[in-house]
Amino acid sequence: MFGLMRYDNPIESTNFTIARHLAKYNHVFYIDNPYTYKDCIHLRNTDGFRRRFKHFSLKANGVIDTDIPTLKVIIPPPVISINWLPECLMYRMALQLNEKMVYHRIMQVKEQFGIDEFIYINSFNFYYPNLGRMLQPKLCVYHCVDPLVHQYELKHGRKSEAQIVRESDVVICTSEQLVKEQSQSNVATYQIANAADIAHSSKALEDTLPVHPSLEGIPHPMIGYFGAIERRIDYWMLRQVAAKHRDKSFVFVGPVSPEFVPEWVFRAPNIFLMGTVPYEEMPQVLKAFDVAIIPFKKDAASSSIFPLKLFEYLGAGKPVVATDFNEDLETYTHGTVSYCNTAESFSKALEAALTNECETAKKARLAVAAENTWEHRADEFATVIRRHLEKKQVPEFA
Repeated sequence: MFGLMRYDNPIESTNFTIARHLAKYNHVFYIDNPYTYKDCIHLRNTDGFRRRFKHFSLKANGVIDTDIPTLKVIIPPPVISINWLPECLMYRMALQLNEKMVYHRIMQVKEQFGIDEFIYINSFNFYYPNLGRMLQPKLCVYHCVDPLVHQYELKHGRKSEAQIVRESDVVICTSEQLVKEQSQSNVATYQIANAADIAHSSKALEDTLPVHPSLEGIPHPMIGYFGAIERRIDYWMLRQVAAKHRDKSFVFVGPVSPEFVPEWVFRAPNIFLMGTVPYEEMPQVLKAFDVAIIPFKKDAASSSIFPLKLFEYLGAGKPVVATDFNEDLETYTHGTVSYCNTAESFSKALEAALTNECETAKKARLAVAAENTWEHRADEFATVIRRHLEKKQVPEFA
């Protein structure tokens, strides 16, 4: 499984989470997204670099054990930084050199562990389109997690992802909109939505769990968001809502991309940007929230987003108010989440969530969260793969 997100990323990722759950019943090798030489320079003083350094040599075996015996991480050697090149023959030739570095490391591991037959899953690492063909697996799967939005991704990713989708035996998408888009190139396209680690987020329900220290002293009611503060947030709507509810604290916990955040956000008296909190401390953060929010913009990109935080919030028993950025979500939440299309309706939903909270509503949210666990999603993922693997192994005769 070749993931876009690195295995030790501090924020939970769909890529590595699926790998962990598949490893409960399979032997899984998670190929870490390679460091570029530029990464090696910029990240040389980080723990992540130190963990990988001894595996960078071409003579190293490049394998890191995890807490799951059947899940191992493959660390490729560093590759050339090439995204600065325009989309041209030179870029594609340089890409082949990088792919050969990754391919060589995978072949080393195959030989070391005596692997003859395997399934290859490209989990949204659209930067390496030729590896599936080079490796010649029994089945080639593309896991499409998000739409390509940023110019950095689109520059080469549009062409590369289109190739991966065409050449894969199976394409699995996290949203209905992505299915519509990718099925135009590959009919074997399925939707398996994101989920959440409910066992983790539900720790917020424990009476003995303390509220995260960073949130102590912030006035209630606390309207909370856990995740990246970046392009997806509807800042225009947020400004109207925060101004109308000056008696409430709007708390945003997560990494901030300042290039996307308007200046007024940093000056607003009832908006608190708390910075990044480790994922393992997430239940302590959620415990402090009176209402959890997902205030995303409704646009072409957001219509394909299936945020992990949705079911994490529900798994913590919290009332959730969101914008109607992705109409798929209502299918999964069965009326337990308020989806709003204006600042006025968002404001009313916040008031209703605070006023009408009761044990019955909390139980309904927990029941929805229990239906949307990673265990269930991984089972669906494995079922689709197994069905196509069996179909490929048993030729259909006319």
